[in-house]
Amino acid sequence: MNGRPGVLTDPGRPETDLPEVGGEHDRSHRPHRPSASPSPDGPSTSVGIRLLDAPVNRRDDTRAHKYIVDHLHPGTTIRRRVVVKNPSKIPRDVALYAAAADVTGDGFVFAPDRTENELSSWIKVTPDKVRLDPDQETEALVTIEVPEKAEAGERYAVVWAEVSGVDEANIRNIGRAGIRVYLSVGPGGEPVSGFEMGPLTGGRSPEGDPYVTVEVRNTGRRALDLAGELWLTDGPGGLSAGPVKAEARTLPLGGTAVVPVQLDRRLPDGPWAAKLDLASGWTKRTATNLVSFGPVPAAAATENDDRTDRVLTGGLVTSGLVLALFAAYAYRRRARFRQPVPAA
Repeated sequence: MNGRPGVLTDPGRPETDLPEVGGEHDRSHRPHRPSASPSPDGPSTSVGIRLLDAPVNRRDDTRAHKYIVDHLHPGTTIRRRVVVKNPSKIPRDVALYAAAADVTGDGFVFAPDRTENELSSWIKVTPDKVRLDPDQETEALVTIEVPEKAEAGERYAVVWAEVSGVDEANIRNIGRAGIRVYLSVGPGGEPVSGFEMGPLTGGRSPEGDPYVTVEVRNTGRRALDLAGELWLTDGPGGLSAGPVKAEARTLPLGGTAVVPVQLDRRLPDGPWAAKLDLASGWTKRTATNLVSFGPVPAAAATENDDRTDRVLTGGLVTSGLVLALFAAYAYRRRARFRQPVPAA
């Protein structure tokens, strides 16, 4: 282990570390030769995987509890345990492997199929295939071995768990879930992580929904996964709101992004005292500002008025119909019980 720090084990952690590829799972469809007994499609092609270990020196790094995040010297080897689960109702063969990924202006991007890059070639998953009964789970070991002559820099990959099935049309369905790997390589200590936040601004969407945005720039030497919470205080009439969750796509080195926080349409225009806390691992920043959302756009206001008019008109028509029916019913009852007066 080359003097690596200890490992923090947390077997009770929920399965929240599935990177998003078409939801929490990556599903694709590939032509397949006819099968005598096709496998069920749908939920049966899902699979779960979660990280079981994290370095003790990253106990306060929330990313290290979801992903494999580390800084290694050339020639270093680390090992991390993962848990793989078959949530389907039939037995499944699960393939385990590493594949390429990258961080671009679009965020954390997964390469298709088993595309390899430099980092994925350093990763070995043992075993590389397991058969699991319904709802069964098992452990696997991820070994990352950095070559002695590896160049400095940050690299990205994904450790995938993959299952496949064939539907009634003989189409092969692939389902996979994975754990991201952010690996920095180089001599000395870990490169600095950092980011800057611009001023908070408020506004409304064309539909009239209020929002708060902030521009963020990655000033460090590692990719960032930003998430946090927004608070609104000192609003009209002393109103307050929050916390409201905020999240941004993975930010590359030197990259910028606008982080939007969508709010409830019922919030008044303002002004509000806004406070936004963002963090990536243990790197944290806060921005504050006085914001207003502005008036509701005319189109959205007209749409809301139209809805109100339709509700009022519908209510009046319904009320008139009920009154008419009630009057007719009363008249018929009077006519029924009215007796003729005999002649003198």
